[in-house]
Amino acid sequence: MRPQADTAAAAGGGSGSVRLEGVVKRHGPTTVLHGVDLEIRPGEFFVLLGPSGSGKTTTLRILAGLETVSEGRVLMDGDDVTAKEPGERDVAMVFQSYALYPHMTVAQNIGFPLKMVGTPADEIERAVADAAAKVDIGHLLARTPGQLSGGQQQRCALARAIVRHPKLFLLDEPLSNLDAKLRLETRLELHRLQRSLGATTVYVTHDQEEAMTLADRVAVFIEGRIVQIGSPREIYSKPKTMAVAAFIGTPPMNLLPGKLQSGSVRIGDALLPVAAPQASDAAPRDVMLGVRPGDLRIVAAGGLPAKVERIEDLGDSSIVSFIAGERLLKLKSDRLPPVREGDAVQLGFEPGAAHLFDPTSGARL
Repeated sequence: MRPQADTAAAAGGGSGSVRLEGVVKRHGPTTVLHGVDLEIRPGEFFVLLGPSGSGKTTTLRILAGLETVSEGRVLMDGDDVTAKEPGERDVAMVFQSYALYPHMTVAQNIGFPLKMVGTPADEIERAVADAAAKVDIGHLLARTPGQLSGGQQQRCALARAIVRHPKLFLLDEPLSNLDAKLRLETRLELHRLQRSLGATTVYVTHDQEEAMTLADRVAVFIEGRIVQIGSPREIYSKPKTMAVAAFIGTPPMNLLPGKLQSGSVRIGDALLPVAAPQASDAAPRDVMLGVRPGDLRIVAAGGLPAKVERIEDLGDSSIVSFIAGERLLKLKSDRLPPVREGDAVQLGFEPGAAHLFDPTSGARL
C-alpha cells in the first residue's frame, strides 16, 4: 500500500474494513462469482479491475446489499452484514449513470439521503453546503441536473454520497461518461477527495490507467474469479497469470510460444536469453514467453526475425507493430524508430525483461 493510505486509515479511525469470504453468486444455472475471497483495509482506495462480464460490478452490488449471495459471507468492521438491507450497511454508492432526481435541485439531490432519515432541515442545509464545497459545486445548488454538464452531474452524485459520512464508498465506473480531458482532471480530484475524507473506497473500472493511478491495491477479476491482488506496480511488473499479463498494459504484453532450454527461449531458429533459473541438465520445456511492448527492442543481430507491419506516431511516443511468424508483436518507444513499414528487422530484449508462463495452466513460472 502507498504511504498515503496509512494516513487515510488513521483519519478513518480504523473503521471501514471489508471482508468477503467464499462469496458465490449464481443466476440460475450460470455462476457469476466463483468463491471470491477479499479483504479491504480501512481507509484504502481499492479498485476492482477486469473486462466486461468478469464479476466486478456484481461484487460491488453485493457489498452495497443490492445483490444477495448464493454462498459465503460479507463482513464490515467484523460484523456479518450478508443478510442486511442496503440501508443497514452505512455505505454510499455512486452509479455509472449518476442516478440523480431530475425534478430536484442540486441541493435537494445532495440532501436527499439525510432527509430520508429525518435529519433536521438546518442540519441538512449545513451538510449540503459542506459536501458541495468539497466537490466545488457550491455555486450550482439551485440548478436542476438537466442544467448541469456531465462533469457537474458527476460531482453532484459524489456530494450526495459523502454528505452523510458513510464508512464505505462504492463507485461503479463513475468517470466513464466523461470526455478524456475531464476524466483525467476528475480522477485527480477524486483521489484528493478520498484522501481528505479518509474513507474506505471500492472503485470498479475496466480502465487500467484509472486503476493504476487511483488504487492503493487492485483486485483483477477474470471470468468471475479474482486472479491477482496487489499494488498497481506489483500487478504490472509480476503478473501471476497469462490472463493478467494479457489484460494489464497498453498495449498489452506480447506473448509468444517457445521452448525453455539452458537459460534461453527458442522460438523457431532464434535463441533468446532470459533471466530464468534452470538447471543446466534440465530437459527443455514448453513455455509462453511474455515481453512488455516497452521492453521490446530492434537489435542488429541475434534476435527474433520480424517484419514491420504498421507505425503509429503518437507525438510523444510511438507504437510499432510487427509480424513474427504468425504472431503480431508491438513495440512501444518514446521516440520514432528508424524503420519503415515492410522492413525486415530482428527483435530482442534484456534477459531480465522476460516473463515466463506455463502454456497449459497459464501460471507464472
